[in-house]
Amino acid sequence: MTITKDSVMALREKTGAGLIDCKRALAESNGDMDEAVSILRKKGVATAAKKSGRSASEGIIAQSISADRSQGILVEVNCETDFVAKNDDFVAFSNEIAGELLSNPSIDLEEKRTEQVAKIGENIQISRSETLSPTASGLVESYVHTGAKVAVLLSIGSESADVSVNDDVVTMAKDICMHIAATSPVCVTREDVPSELVQKEKEIALAQAEGKPPQAIEKIVTGKLEKYYSGVCLLEQPFVKNPDQSIQQYVDEVAKLAGTPLKVEKFLRFQVGEKA
Repeated sequence: MTITKDSVMALREKTGAGLIDCKRALAESNGDMDEAVSILRKKGVATAAKKSGRSASEGIIAQSISADRSQGILVEVNCETDFVAKNDDFVAFSNEIAGELLSNPSIDLEEKRTEQVAKIGENIQISRSETLSPTASGLVESYVHTGAKVAVLLSIGSESADVSVNDDVVTMAKDICMHIAATSPVCVTREDVPSELVQKEKEIALAQAEGKPPQAIEKIVTGKLEKYYSGVCLLEQPFVKNPDQSIQQYVDEVAKLAGTPLKVEKFLRFQVGEKA
């Protein structure tokens, strides 16, 4: 039978589902409107579409790392309530999504998402994801903070491929991930700090030093910038587990134990609800 535009629009109005889904459901039901509604509901499409406009500001950060630690991913999956964010099914779904995106970044997960919406009863969105790998040899490590509202992914570069199975290096990488979760640094080194941020700090320091002798102003500005760098640059931050040691000193210490140079290359820090 011929599926009319009016019938497709009527089904869309009833269910909130997409035009293509409505047309397929009507074709499957031979034009029976009630049966088409039932088909869409069984597939979870109608439920998902109706809920798609609802706010999904809660959620968790899921992670996945390849078996050889050569690649990792962080994924933010959102829902409507913190209650659902703690639901075992939602957590399992989020972790599954992270694993699938790590294996195949171009995979279409819309069907799984709509199925989960129908199962849980809330709007669910896969809002962002990002992968990380060492430049050459090395490893990737992650840390998901309790409640999964904050997660960190870190890449450590090395001249040796064996560091991925070195307990000291893996422990160090995990420690640094936990440190990043707690301190939220801006970047790895001072060379990575955006120039506009440095300029802003200089302007603030100069304003605070106004009225001081010219020879003192330079020292004041330099001192304040050094303090700024030690606060926002990961390698210059005091290690939270041992404040007498910087992160760079910790890395150097473990590199000696491992017998190979180690380099903190990059990190990702995701927090639920923040702008990407």
